[in-house]
This record gives sequence, C-alpha cells and structure tokens, in this order.
Amino acid sequence: MESRKSRLFVMLAVVAGAGRVVAAPPSPSPLPPQPAGVPWPVKDWPTGPLPSSVSTPALEEMLQVVQAPRPLLGQTRAVVIVQGGRLVMERYMPGFGPDMPLISWSMAKSMTQALVGIAVRDGRVDIDKPMGNPRWAAGDPRAAITWRQWMNMVDGQEYHEIGEERPTKNDAARMLYGEGRVDVCAFAASLPLIHTPGTHWNYNSAGVNLISDALSRLYAPGAVPGDRRKRMADMMFGELFRPLGMTSVTAEFDATGTFIGSALVYATARDYARFGLLYLRDGVWEGRQLLPKGWVDLARTTVAKNGTTYGAGWWVTPVQAAAKPPGGFASKPATDHFRAQGHEGQLIVVVPSKDLVVVRLGLLEDLKGWEALGDWMEKLVALF
Repeated sequence: MESRKSRLFVMLAVVAGAGRVVAAPPSPSPLPPQPAGVPWPVKDWPTGPLPSSVSTPALEEMLQVVQAPRPLLGQTRAVVIVQGGRLVMERYMPGFGPDMPLISWSMAKSMTQALVGIAVRDGRVDIDKPMGNPRWAAGDPRAAITWRQWMNMVDGQEYHEIGEERPTKNDAARMLYGEGRVDVCAFAASLPLIHTPGTHWNYNSAGVNLISDALSRLYAPGAVPGDRRKRMADMMFGELFRPLGMTSVTAEFDATGTFIGSALVYATARDYARFGLLYLRDGVWEGRQLLPKGWVDLARTTVAKNGTTYGAGWWVTPVQAAAKPPGGFASKPATDHFRAQGHEGQLIVVVPSKDLVVVRLGLLEDLKGWEALGDWMEKLVALF
C-alpha cells in the first residue's frame, strides 16, 4: 500500500555477544500487549464478539468470497480474524475447515526469520557477522555476506523469481522441483554474486534456504540427513511451534535434511494466526520473550532504496512515495500493517494500530489477482 505519510522506522543495532536486538528510537507503530484477562491461544482460541463499531452486514458481505471462486481472487479457502487476542470471526470455503492444514508457500520465510531470532536469543548468532557456507572456498565474497543481509535480501546473488514466468528460468521452480530439489542448499550456494552485498534488494528464496542450512549446521553439526532433520525439527517445534500451540504444523525437508524454509510449511489458518499474534505481541508469548527484543522491528524495517516493501522476512508498508517493487498492496493507501505473504494469495496480515491479525488462505486465479486481493484485504481491515 503506497504510503501517504512518512513513518520513521526503527533503526536496529545488535548488541554483540548479548544474544538480543535493541531498537532505538521507539517505534511510531507500537506493538500492543495481550489484553489483561485474555488467555493466550496455546490450546484453544479465546473467542469474542465483533466490536460494536464493525458493521456486521458489511463484514458478512466481504466474507462471501469463501462461498465460491471469484474472478481474479480465485478461491478463498479460509479467513480467520483475530482482534485483541480473541478469535472474532472465521469462514471457510465448502470442503475446507478449521482443522485442515494448508500450504504456506513463502509465508514460511517469516517463520525462518523467527528461527534466526531464536538463535540470536540463545547467543548462537550475531546477525552482523558473516553467515558462511562450507561450499564456498576461502576468500569467496559470498562467505562475507552477513545474516542480516541474507534476511533483508540485499545479499547480491543472481536469482530470478518475481516476474519470471518460464519454469525453466524461474529459480524457485528449478530449486524446488528441478535440479535443486534433492539438495536445495547446493543449488542456492551455486548462484553467483552480481551486486555488492548490502546495496541492492532482490527477492531471493534461495538465500532463505541458505539460512535454513546455516541454522541446521548450528543445531545439528555434522549430522547425517535423518538425524539432521530430526534435530532441526526438534528445535523448530520445541522453541517455536509447540510453545505457540501450533500443533497442526508440518514442515518439509529435502533429502539432505535441510528445512525448506523458503516455502514449505503446512498449518491450519488458526495456527497461522497464532504465528501472526506472536509478531503482533513483539515476540512475547505467555509472558516469555520468545523472540529477542526488537526482532519484530527488524522484520518490518527496510534497508534498500529499491526495496521499500520488504523488511526482513516480512513485507511492509512502504515508507517512500513510490513503492518498490510496485504492485499488490503497495499501490493502496497506507496502514501500519506488515505481513507474511505466500504464492497464490497466502497472507498473515498484522495491523498493530488495530490490534488485528487477519489470515487469508486460498488460490488466486492468476498473479494479476494480487491487486484485487489487496483491495479486498484493505476494505476488510478498514471495517475494524
């Protein structure tokens, strides 16, 4: 959504060796705490009525999209709305329901960003130090790219996905279904640099899988594929998914035991909403700081002039007059939202000023449907 107001984004600094991220100055879009007396949705979602300010007829009309496919919007298979920490509305397309896991596509990138945050919290990662990869020889400039640069997608790798419709030339298709499918990290590590790291934003799913591999080397060093997968899964579920009550999650790994953190998580709409609530609550869950202080502000902070709609693992409201890259939500009036976003219209939209999380899962008719989906989502959020 195109910004009509300038917003001062939080400038982040990593405290070396402290295992935490400090944000200064304070964010102009504060992240609200869980309201007193509202239980955390670890087992069941607390429910509540719609606010009296919300027009129920208008909302019901918006939610009619679940009844049948619509032009451009395609199928809307699930909509979950959480406000004030309570589930206030949900709707499902016939044949789908609250217990059905659905694919995340690139919403998984936001979860990978959370896993890096946990490693930072535990003192295992300093995001301003090189991430590295054993496939790169000493002196390879790719070995100097920092964790932060990989997360912000200013790594400088030559990678082609957005706008590339030919499957044989689309690097996401090549990595997940072509020559990279057995070892996604080997494919990702083979891509050359074409920009100086830190200078140019480019959407890079391969870089996220390099992050997944680096995390596996931290939590399962030297392990064979089966053990590597188990130990990484133990970390993911023990430190993130189970504490949130995300019991429906299935995460996919390749044959080498690398979590495919760019795209392949399955979960119910309610569980995706749990993940959104974690970020709305500044990484706090049941009084515990699961993610480092300032980690959510890092997620919603842009760093490149040509990438004003992407932070670190999350899409954001652009702070400049012209959103780059344009399209989708970026062409609409601004709110303070940030979002996890996946292929074919998967969304977790977090709106701090409204204490709101909206999940939409489905199947767009075609990629032109993103603009229509942005229109629909903006109108829905505006009701609250």
